[in-house]
Amino acid sequence: MATAHHNLSQFDAPLPSAADMRFGIVVAEWNREVTEALLEGAVRTLRAAGCPDVNIQIKYVPGTFELTLGAQFFAEYTEVDAVIALGCVIQGETRHFDFICQGVTQGITQVQLHWNMPIAFGVLTVENQQQALDRAGGRHGNKGDEAAAAAIQMVKMQLDMEAASPNKEQDLRTVN
Repeated sequence: MATAHHNLSQFDAPLPSAADMRFGIVVAEWNREVTEALLEGAVRTLRAAGCPDVNIQIKYVPGTFELTLGAQFFAEYTEVDAVIALGCVIQGETRHFDFICQGVTQGITQVQLHWNMPIAFGVLTVENQQQALDRAGGRHGNKGDEAAAAAIQMVKMQLDMEAASPNKEQDLRTVN
């Protein structure tokens, strides 16, 4: 559904408890006004779901393209249950926008599949600054809220499926 018809900060059902979940948040420094607002939304949603501050780690990367490696570092070097990737790419006059958007989208997908870990995609891909602000706490809500909610829901799903698996020992987030 298009953002214009849905508030990114409103959820159809209550979120599961995140009291025992651990999250890494990787934030792009580029377009900082927007990405800081996305971060505020993500942290607010995690806290509202019961996640204690001690279970939220935040790291910064230079730009949106670097979110993929930042997410991989969280997966490789920490004990988080999920990563939330927050960035903003604004269309310019060149095709750079297309390459960054494609690269980060494919990269995040590859990292989460390789590490068997939810990585929420909180990246705005917009035509102008106003569209970004509208989706970072403005009239369309906050994509950071939506990304945090997705991360919580995916961790819950993964934990539920691991608990129900007949091969529990084999399912514990091991990398092949």
